[in-house]
Parts: sequence; structure tokens; C-alpha cells
Amino acid sequence: MSMTAPPAPAPITNDPGRAWRIAGQLAGIAVLGSLALLLGGVDVGVFALRVVLLVGLVVLAAALLQGKARKFFSGPAAYMATFSLFVLVVLAIFATEISPQNPYDLRQLSIMDGRLEPGSTTFDGSMTFHLGTDEQGRDILSGILYGLRVSLSVSIIATLVAMLIGVVVGIYAAWAGGRIEAVLMRIVDFQLSFPSILVALMLMAAFGRGLDKIVIALIIVQWAYYARTVRGTALSETRKEYIDAARGLGLPSWRIIFRHLLPNCIPPLIVISTVQVANTIVLESSLSFLGVGVPITQPSLGLLIANGYGYMLSGQYWMSMYPGLALLAIVASINMVGDRLRDTLNPRLTR
Repeated sequence: MSMTAPPAPAPITNDPGRAWRIAGQLAGIAVLGSLALLLGGVDVGVFALRVVLLVGLVVLAAALLQGKARKFFSGPAAYMATFSLFVLVVLAIFATEISPQNPYDLRQLSIMDGRLEPGSTTFDGSMTFHLGTDEQGRDILSGILYGLRVSLSVSIIATLVAMLIGVVVGIYAAWAGGRIEAVLMRIVDFQLSFPSILVALMLMAAFGRGLDKIVIALIIVQWAYYARTVRGTALSETRKEYIDAARGLGLPSWRIIFRHLLPNCIPPLIVISTVQVANTIVLESSLSFLGVGVPITQPSLGLLIANGYGYMLSGQYWMSMYPGLALLAIVASINMVGDRLRDTLNPRLTR
């Protein structure tokens, strides 16, 4: 009686792509959760939450560039922009620990330290103001770090929520077609026909000043960009064979949309959201500069520039110039990283 050997067990194969996808999903959940807790004013383990936020952002970036890092870092400009953005994000996240002063704690301020030049010290010599002070004696360096945190937080939250709304509207319009698509796209075209700053000013005039109100205004201004982008990408994808095959297999619409259509719309979304964060920072800073943005107790870079603008002609340039340079640095680095992401994630583009 012949005996056959049992089949050999299948070799265990490692799928680094799947591992990175899982890591990216977990990092995204960690980033959103830590952001929600930090903005909710949680006082327990605040430093740990900031560490989780930073690690989650790094893991998300690594998962996004998995297998494409060499193409992304194809020149010195990419290294410089990524390093600058990383440093600015770290400074914003850990502003409380890094800042030499809490610029909005009245117990730490003295009117005698008002409008001191860069490099000056306090009356008792206990502190050096490396970038000078404003008219109320607040350290400009500390104000920039706190302002970076406010500007980035407002812009990232508004961009994420606007992207979610735009994705829902764009995919639904592309999948439904007909009158629904026509009506939704006409609404998008109507909003995009007005300048963003004009729409935001009208909304802030109606809402009033406040951190939550400016986030809502920025969401209303932004969602149409994502709706148009996703709708165009989804229309292109719905004409491809894998969608026809999924329909032929009788898969429900929700599964085709979430398992097949939506993942293929993510690369252009990542690119446009990265660039849109920079545009949102500029828009929020413009509103704050005009006096209709964030409140005085939570100033952004735009409000810091506005506070020192009246002293420029008197030679006290540091109150506006250094916050302006910080705004320029964060916007330029985000735009350069977004440009590299566009070239990396879209192989059909040639420089």
C-alpha cells in the first residue's frame, strides 16, 4: 500500500505593502484621535498625545511614500522642503514645551518689556528676547510658535472635513449621473465662481469671530475643490474594466464604491489636500490680518503680523517681519512637498 506524503505547507509570504497599509490606517486613527483630544482641551497626558500625534504623522508619511521615497527625494529641494516642514511641525506641536514664555499668560508679561529689540533682555536679566517683543511685552519667538500651532491646527482640521464632504459629493455625483450630477456640479461651479477670500469674508461677517467659526467658514470655502477633483477622477475610473467586472459579478454599489472606486481616487486627493493646506493657511492668515479671523486670545500668524504692522514705519520691523517669515516658510515648504508628491504619485506627469 503506497502512502503519499502530506502536502507541504504553503510558505509564509510577507506582504510589505499590506503591512504599510495597516500601519497607515492605524497612524491615521492615532492622528485623528490625538488631534480631537488635544483640541477638546484634555489635560491628562497632553505631552504623550503630542508624541503620538508626531509619530502618527511620520508613519503616515512613510506609508504614503512606501516604495517611492527614492523618486520623492530626487533632488536637494525635496530634502530641504521636507526637513523644513518637519522642523516647523515639531515646533508647532511642542510649542508649549519649547517656547521660553507663554505669550498669553498675563502673569508672565510686563509692559516694561514692550517693543524691545531682538537680543534684548528683561529688566532683571532673567530672559533674553531673541526676536524682540511686541507692544505688550510678549516674546515674538514664543508668539510665532503658538501662532504656528493655531494656523496649522485650523488649516488641517478645515481641510480634512472639507475633503470628507467633497469626496462624498464628488463620488455620489459621478456614480449617480444624470440630473443629480448636473445639480451638484452646478452648485460646485457657482461656489467656485467667487473668490475664496470674498466668500470667507462674507461668512465671517455673518458668523462673527471665533476659532470654531473660522473653521466652519474655511470648510464651506474648500469643499467644492475636492468635489470637482473627485468627481473627475471617479468618472475616469468608472469607465475602466475593473468597475465593469465588479458590476458583472453583481457586487453591491456600496462595495464597488468603497472597495474599488474610492481607493483609486486617493492619490489626487492627497496631492490637492497638501497644497490646499497651504492655501488655507494663507486664507486664514489673511482673515486674521483683516481682523475677522481667530480671536486675540488664540492668535495665528496673520494676527501677529497685523499687531506689528502699525510699527513698521517707525523702524520696529521685528513685530511683523519675523511672523511673516514664519508664514512664508511654512507655506513654501508645504507647497514644495505637495509639488513633489504630485510628481511622485502621478507617474503620467513629466517635468
